[in-house]
Amino acid sequence: MMMLRYACGMIPRKLSLVLTGLFAISSALAAPQAATVPVTIRVTDPSGTGVPHAQVRIIPAPDAAEKTETDEKGQLPVALKAGGYAIFVRLAGFKSGIAHLDVVSADLSQADAHAAQTFSIGLEVSATGSPTVSPISTKDGLLVSAYPYHDSMGFSFADLKAMPHITATFHNTHTNAEETYSGVRLADLLAKLGAPLGSELRGQALANYVVATGSDGYQALLALAEVDPSFHPGEVLVADAMNGKRLDEHSGPLKLVVTEDKRPARSVRNLTTIELKLLP
Repeated sequence: MMMLRYACGMIPRKLSLVLTGLFAISSALAAPQAATVPVTIRVTDPSGTGVPHAQVRIIPAPDAAEKTETDEKGQLPVALKAGGYAIFVRLAGFKSGIAHLDVVSADLSQADAHAAQTFSIGLEVSATGSPTVSPISTKDGLLVSAYPYHDSMGFSFADLKAMPHITATFHNTHTNAEETYSGVRLADLLAKLGAPLGSELRGQALANYVVATGSDGYQALLALAEVDPSFHPGEVLVADAMNGKRLDEHSGPLKLVVTEDKRPARSVRNLTTIELKLLP
């Protein structure tokens, strides 16, 4: 038998996302590794009317090739195995919708196993109260984009300073000196934009990568797995201080620091933008 468990987060403007699961699993389908649950994703406008042609993305993607657009009734049927899924909805004229869905297997009685059950989730869009402004001038902070997970977000220097900081030591082979940086984990910033991290970083999500750009146009690339501390050793920081002092004009006000690199070639000085992308 399968059960659905869910949590959600949405960003401003009227868009509703409804996930409905209806299933009945017979004893012939009882093997957990093969069982799936039919789930209908329904996208509605503020009046509750289904909206056709909304673009839907599921991470990790289902095994079978699925449609990625709602039908004329605003619905998209999918079959999902046990596990966690991030669901993203985009529609012209609306802010992106984001939901998290857990499909969990459970051992139930034979009577329950043959009973059809329906699970419905109604998500009403509301403001998140985020302190950030999007877009933001790169002279005033850091611009982070993570399409299709979220619209671009700007983090002012004050926003970044208010976030939890960690310290990490990096050996700079250019100067042959130990440097201790303080900053915000890049993973913490990307998490605010719904990036698939932790248990969701698997399957297709492993094709995500990050491009960091400095004010002079210098760029460096990291796999998303390198950024996730639960997946990869070391730290990837958006640093604003070194050896107890604010970064100087040569390096700052922000600098990307990758502590596991043997050479500081990916430590982008004068960091202005972070882009999360997915291989085509």
